[in-house]
Amino acid sequence: MPAISAAEASDLFRRAPDRFLDVGAGEAAYRKVGEGPDVLFVHGWPVTSATFRLLLPHLVEHVTCHLIDLPSSGSSRFDASTPLSVAQHITSVRRVIDLLGLDSVAVVGHDSGGMIARHAVAGDPRLRAMGLIDTEHSEGLSRRFKGFISARYLPGIGATLGWAAGNRAVRRNRLVFGGAFHDRSLLDGEFDEFFLQPLHTNREMRAALVKVLKSFDMQHVRDLTELHRRITVPVQLVWGERDIFFPVSMAQKMVATFPDAQLSVIPGAGLFSHEERPAAVAGALLPVLTGTR
Repeated sequence: MPAISAAEASDLFRRAPDRFLDVGAGEAAYRKVGEGPDVLFVHGWPVTSATFRLLLPHLVEHVTCHLIDLPSSGSSRFDASTPLSVAQHITSVRRVIDLLGLDSVAVVGHDSGGMIARHAVAGDPRLRAMGLIDTEHSEGLSRRFKGFISARYLPGIGATLGWAAGNRAVRRNRLVFGGAFHDRSLLDGEFDEFFLQPLHTNREMRAALVKVLKSFDMQHVRDLTELHRRITVPVQLVWGERDIFFPVSMAQKMVATFPDAQLSVIPGAGLFSHEERPAAVAGALLPVLTGTR
């Protein structure tokens, strides 16, 4: 496939999806771009598959990128009665692999998408390789992330998140969204367009995202070490040097919990290292995604 520009990659997510995949609890919006070995991308909370848009120009000439919006986010289809949860997202990822007929697939997950992906594919014979970007650690959660998770039960948390997402000064606060980026100016522009404005303006989506947030189960974190033993394929960990949610020091310890894993640390990047330094992150991922590592 010919190379695409960053603008063309972003436009992919402004258009309607290629199709919708019935995952048993809502429908996941699906987009496909690129050519080569199959790679499925799993986004975290509260973003969508558009979070991978800046990686695509560096990947599409080498791999086929399968991108989904899990129900509760983006262009996915759901309603107030749809059973939305982290556990259901795990089932949805398995269902997507089945529906797409992916017999040999690498899976890339970011943030909670990395945890969801590990639960979905550990031990699956179709898994060829794995890339994990700034995601939950197997030895537990950082103080910063625990604080974020504990806020999910505060009264009116949905409305508060929506208000903060729409207030440029507030959202840059380190205790709100500002801690996700080393360069906080990146909370404006496309990040605002694709993720913060929908959180601010779309009440139904906000309610769905809060439902997923409240379903977060610490057992999913506690199970990671055992899951890692079952992920015997090559794994590439990619971490922002300045990630305060999932500190790189904990990622360094996590490498040894996999049979075959390596870690690349991205200087000058936070939780969204793939948005701050997409070329560096793509360069770290490509060898394992293409089987050349």
